[in-house]
Amino acid sequence: MTATDAPVPGHPADRPGYRFYVLAILILIYMLNFLDRQIIGILAAPLKEHFGMSDTQFGLLGGIAFASVYSTLAIPLAWLADRYSRVWIMTGALAVWSGFTALCGVAGSFTQLFLFRMGVGVGEAGGVAPAYSLVADYFPPHQRARALAAFAFGIPLGTAAGTLVGGLLAATYGWQTAFIVVGVLGLLVAPLLRLTVKDPVRGGTDAAKATPAVATPVAAAPGVASAPANDGRAGKRAAQGLLGLAAGLLVLAALAQFGVIGANPLVLVFAGLLAGVIGGSLMVARVTATAVMPKPSFWLLAFGAASSSVCGYGVAGWLPLFFMRSFDLTLTQVSWYYSGIALIGGILGIWGGGAIADKLAKRGKGAYPLTPAIAFLISAPCFILAMNSPWLIGLIFPGGGSQVQQLTVAFLIFLIPTGLNLAWLGPVTAAVQHLVPAPMRSTASALFLLINNLLGIAVGFFYFGWMSDLLAPRFGDESLRWAIYTGMGFYMLASILLIGASRTLKKDWVD
Repeated sequence: MTATDAPVPGHPADRPGYRFYVLAILILIYMLNFLDRQIIGILAAPLKEHFGMSDTQFGLLGGIAFASVYSTLAIPLAWLADRYSRVWIMTGALAVWSGFTALCGVAGSFTQLFLFRMGVGVGEAGGVAPAYSLVADYFPPHQRARALAAFAFGIPLGTAAGTLVGGLLAATYGWQTAFIVVGVLGLLVAPLLRLTVKDPVRGGTDAAKATPAVATPVAAAPGVASAPANDGRAGKRAAQGLLGLAAGLLVLAALAQFGVIGANPLVLVFAGLLAGVIGGSLMVARVTATAVMPKPSFWLLAFGAASSSVCGYGVAGWLPLFFMRSFDLTLTQVSWYYSGIALIGGILGIWGGGAIADKLAKRGKGAYPLTPAIAFLISAPCFILAMNSPWLIGLIFPGGGSQVQQLTVAFLIFLIPTGLNLAWLGPVTAAVQHLVPAPMRSTASALFLLINNLLGIAVGFFYFGWMSDLLAPRFGDESLRWAIYTGMGFYMLASILLIGASRTLKKDWVD
């Protein structure tokens, strides 16, 4: 499990066939990652009925239960991945998240299901950042955005598989069976990852230079010494601030418990523990945090991606229920319908974003964030247009056309924003890889994902459910439609932030 597991230069990263085999395996793992993460979206209706949940409660289940541990634990696990075998860490992570997904199928209460979803987040915390680093070490810089875009195919593949397989299993055998089947599938794949994928030399595919014979821990790796403020002082101060905040929140929770102040003690305890875990994680990753914190590009990329993910994760999690409420589709129909949208639109958008950014980046590094910034500006009106396909088709056919015509028009239009919504994955994650030296990439990716996922998943999933309940007295079953409308503003914010990153990235870039 040590860094000495990595092979000497020339094996395996210099073998093109094996390089693409590894990429295929990583895509499969990422697909399972998103399958287990997103399956809860298609199971919204049966879960809400079984446990008597409101939209707000379901938003908490799909968002904060997963994101709170997924985002925070990713940092210490990525820190380990920068020092030890990335493949071992990913294998263990896959086994953990798959096991907890299966356990979701035997949950007997909302609380049990909430805790098991937290367990899924614990496992998935170790599945993405090490994979980003592996892809960066298997593919040279001029191919990196496309390789990371191809890796991101796991998102539409996993979302489509989770929607289709989960929905059909739930419709036929019940939601419990859906969780158990997809969880067991991941447990069966874990040995394949460990036995067939090797750790390449860290930084071995970067610009030609002397390369160490084996991957080495960060503390001794070339390039880290040149990182700014490598004593980790700034990262340590940030960690101490968060730990102080955690202590303060826990004190307030105690005061609330004894009625000294008027507040919910459970909320304060949860917030305090979350701040404490983030603070502890930052303390572990203080050297890498110190390297990225002074760089404006890091913050602009992270918050830009997070703003888009509020819609990306939120809309993806709630669209199945929207189709059932507003388009009058059954669970089985939604399974086929939305899985097709997620698969076709997602693959086209991800590959297009990576390919365009790699091509335009020859003229300037700013193309990496600028490409998705433009995509987001187009996404918002297309989502709104697709959700109003009956009105749109009414302009073409008298009487509004048939349901088949409306669904066909909606399907075709939904492909556009679904693709554009994911166009950031290859370009932005490639840019993040170049904000730090190669031995820091896993941890830098985890810091980026902390912001992206904690806001994107937790806020996104919760926001649309909370807003739907808030608007329900006025709009009834159509409240979810109006909740999604309000969320489109996050795409505008994402575009502004990424345009800003396009202006700072050249200065912050590390080859």
